[in-house]
Parts: sequence; structure tokens; C-alpha cells
Amino acid sequence: LDADEDASWRREGIAPDVIRKLRRAHWIVQSELDLHGARVGEAREMLGDFLRDSIKHRLRCVRVVHGKGHGSIGKQPVLKGKVRGWLMQKDEVLAFCQARECDGGGGALIVLLRPC
Repeated sequence: LDADEDASWRREGIAPDVIRKLRRAHWIVQSELDLHGARVGEAREMLGDFLRDSIKHRLRCVRVVHGKGHGSIGKQPVLKGKVRGWLMQKDEVLAFCQARECDGGGGALIVLLRPC
């Protein structure tokens, strides 16, 4: 597993240029999940359902908005690290990176899914 400080990750065997392509919007974001206001357990279930539906509909690139934590107690992000960990555990996820500022920046991830 490859991870770095820029909130990007790629599954072993996935070419390093995939992250660069994700950052440069090579793939069009085809759907989005917004987890604002969701509790941890609810967010995990929503993410699993979203990924299953995305694969079912043959989507390749999606955005997951986890938020920056501004509405959380202590103003610390709760879901940010959790979402990254959950994505790394999902076989259907090939890679992800932090979204560009115009797409949510540090409050969102762009996710590349395996082809069907």
C-alpha cells in the first residue's frame, strides 16, 4: 500500500501516474456522496452502499465529501481519517487523492473504482 501526506493512496500494482491523473481530473467525477452531519457508524454504512451502487452502475470515478471538521466538537475532523481507512479496505477502490480546492479540497476525496 502506498500512502503519502497529500491524502493520496493507491493499491499495490496500480501505476504511480494514476494519482497524478486523479489530481488533474483525468477521469470525470460521475457521482458524489456527502457525509456532512453523519455519525461514524452511519457514514461507514453510507459509504459501503455508495460504493456498491457505484460499481453496480459501472462508475469509475466518484467524490466522497467527508468534511473538514468545522462543525465537529473541537473543530477537529472526525470522518476524514476514518473514510480514508475504510476506502483502503474496499477491494473496489483502486486509488484516491484529496480533491482539488474547487472540488472540496481537504474536505473531499476523489476515488477511482475498479472497472467492471
